[in-house]
Amino acid sequence: MELAIKPIHHYILTWQCPDTSGVLAKVTQSLFQHGAFITETSQYSDPYTGIFFSRIAFDDRNLNVSITEFRQAVAELALPLAMNFQLRARDNFPNVVIAVSKDDHCLVSLLTKVKAGALPVNVVAVVSNHQNCAALVNFHNIPFHYLPISASTKEQQENQLQRLLSDYETDLLVLARYMQILSDDFCQQWQGRAINIHHSFLPSFKGAKPYHQAHQRGVKVIGATAHYITSDLDEGPIIVQEVKAINHSFTIEQMVHSGHDMEATALSHAVKVHAEQRVCLNKGKTVVLL
Repeated sequence: MELAIKPIHHYILTWQCPDTSGVLAKVTQSLFQHGAFITETSQYSDPYTGIFFSRIAFDDRNLNVSITEFRQAVAELALPLAMNFQLRARDNFPNVVIAVSKDDHCLVSLLTKVKAGALPVNVVAVVSNHQNCAALVNFHNIPFHYLPISASTKEQQENQLQRLLSDYETDLLVLARYMQILSDDFCQQWQGRAINIHHSFLPSFKGAKPYHQAHQRGVKVIGATAHYITSDLDEGPIIVQEVKAINHSFTIEQMVHSGHDMEATALSHAVKVHAEQRVCLNKGKTVVLL
């Protein structure tokens, strides 16, 4: 008679609090007391903001309480430490909606990585103000929503987008070259939950046509920046940046084509580290716990 093997469930605990002596020991001691088997840990103490950040991955092979009771224990520990935390099962992937306009290179990269199992997210829908990417999205059997926009319908279109995000119980909005400026209210509502890719090495060359701006300045390095959106255009907390060395011989077209690879790579990486709970907001910056 074969004995049934108890399945092992994996969890991620990401937390931050004011840095004080022994704070990490208090949290890890709680995990030890409840039988949490730690498989990965990373932390960072910011000497300027005085905030301590940590990410701990663990499994339940020796857990002596239910995960609900464990969550309650963490919540009780968090109160005296003024700690903010997020605890979830590793396989409970976040629901992602991707917004795109005409260019599909970032969308292709995201969908390909999801299909290959390299990106731990559920892409629940793709929205666009153009129909260029409809066939690609349909090929991946993902709902495609065409939301055309004009100067007179901008507010109504954004309201439609908000309703879709709510209907799909969206955890993360990914702007994969979605070439529209979102309202201040929208950006505030989705603070820390919406990632944009800007085709420039921010903070240089914000706004439209950054490769044209870079070419005019004769830069020797071009790049791409994945960041959280804020009401200040292209100034949100930076998550990932990619760069490539160029020289005087590069045309604008060559810069654009080289930039496509960097944009796709930076955005996919940013979505991955966000989905894995590795990104913590730290004032106007981020801490990425690798």
